[in-house]
Amino acid sequence: MKKTFYSNGKLFIAGEYLVLDGADAFALPTKFGQDLVIEELENNQIEWKSYDQDKHLWFEETISFDEVVKSTDPQIDTVKSTLINILHAAYALNPKFIESAKGYKVSTHLSFPKNWGLGTSSTLINNIAQWTETNAFTLLKNSFGGSGYDIACAQNNTPVLYRIKDNFVKQVEFNPDFKEHIYFVYLNKKQNSKSAIFSYNNHKNSHLADRVAENNKITSAILHAKTLNEFASAVQKHEIHLSKVLEMQTIKEAVFPDFNGVIKSLGAWGGDFVMVVSKENPKEYFTKKGYSTILTYSEMIL
Repeated sequence: MKKTFYSNGKLFIAGEYLVLDGADAFALPTKFGQDLVIEELENNQIEWKSYDQDKHLWFEETISFDEVVKSTDPQIDTVKSTLINILHAAYALNPKFIESAKGYKVSTHLSFPKNWGLGTSSTLINNIAQWTETNAFTLLKNSFGGSGYDIACAQNNTPVLYRIKDNFVKQVEFNPDFKEHIYFVYLNKKQNSKSAIFSYNNHKNSHLADRVAENNKITSAILHAKTLNEFASAVQKHEIHLSKVLEMQTIKEAVFPDFNGVIKSLGAWGGDFVMVVSKENPKEYFTKKGYSTILTYSEMIL
């Protein structure tokens, strides 16, 4: 019998980095995501195939049940070892999916290019959690790490406000009249979340409580903005605030200083997608700069 599980991708709109220290995070699930298809086999192993959005096979491996039970050396960092460690973490939470099975044929299918940074890992972890009947937030914590906001997006079809304490998730309204002036531009540069978090932990200082409080105030202003100008102003404040926390230039200062509008990093600074707030369609500007992947709000957001 075939079972299919699906999870949404994500974009981190406000609260990045500081979410790790209790700040409010505002995130949007995307129209893009990943599914996981499970079929039963009889050979005490998992035959795994992963396909990208072009139906191109990018990963194929056979994993024995024994490998899932024993896990792998944490020093080894390959796609296979990462997958085994996620499956082992699921096994530790609920051994039944291995102990009561005879084998699996598994396939995953992305609906976005895997280098886009929309949640290749988080959608996989949430799908594995659904399949193995485990808690996705716990599975993330025990395997990959991170704040968990991406799991909140994977599980919800609405904008979410997320807090790391007790994995608090609140569905929120965000459907502004001005959303046709919000765009998402891919920077063709994959950022490593783990290294970005390491850098953040090295830069945060004793003013953390004040910075979390300021983040929450700005995040609320972004979420509740009634006009394009209010929204753009709050987004810009967020960039400046985090620029001080990280001791880094904003993406606009560093790469797009001549752009007439607001640009905000989403998630790990310096890579993946940025959000662009602009009265005029910015496609020509970014195309001339060599950035050809530009999506409107309605093309990107669920």
